Amino acid sequence: MTEPAHPPHAREPAPAVEGRTHWRRASLLAAPAAVAAAALVASMATGALAVEFRAQGTPLQLTTSSLYGHAYGAATVDQPVTRADGSAGTVPVLRMAFADGRVNGLCLSQRQRTLGMTYTVLLTLDDKDPATWEVRTGPTVIDLVSASGVLDLDGVVDINVNGRDAGAGADGPGVALGSGPDRFGLRADYAKFHSIDARIQDIQIPGALTTPGLTIDVRPGAVQCPAPQPPKGTPAGP
Repeated sequence: MTEPAHPPHAREPAPAVEGRTHWRRASLLAAPAAVAAAALVASMATGALAVEFRAQGTPLQLTTSSLYGHAYGAATVDQPVTRADGSAGTVPVLRMAFADGRVNGLCLSQRQRTLGMTYTVLLTLDDKDPATWEVRTGPTVIDLVSASGVLDLDGVVDINVNGRDAGAGADGPGVALGSGPDRFGLRADYAKFHSIDARIQDIQIPGALTTPGLTIDVRPGAVQCPAPQPPKGTPAGP
């Protein structure tokens, strides 16, 4: 009598392939940027938004083809920060402010660490044309740690004024810089920065910022902003 055939053996599960994306973790990493993007897009429905980016731990990277500011003031200050271990401290910065500005493309890069992984949030504002000066800002404050590029000051320029006075007066940026009378300060009617690659602790645009293009990206690892394009000309019109 023929013995019944043995049932086929159940196939062993395929081994996990290394390097495969962990989608649950990736979605958690993207969540903070998704929330920020939704808020920014909602604000952009009116054509303008207020912006603040503050570094915790490592500075932010900022690159721009060119930034043109009216009623410029700057002074050295000690900015309070929270270190990676949660302790409080201060960082010496050059706090710069201007009453209004025109910008030829802007990129901000901020690294984050979540669930043991590093990722970078990239925010870019531009229309890919270095001749249009398409981004407009109201009063703006930037806490600068370091920068490379070119700075041109024009109009009435006062160098080494009291830090306390650098942001004051009818001709100043109209923003309190929070510096002291014994600190370095400077003022100018106009300031033009171009081909700038900077590290900053903070950027605040509490009024309006208008831009024809806004992109927010979340990328794995430490990602730098692209090198800024050389600017073309100076902004025209109001």
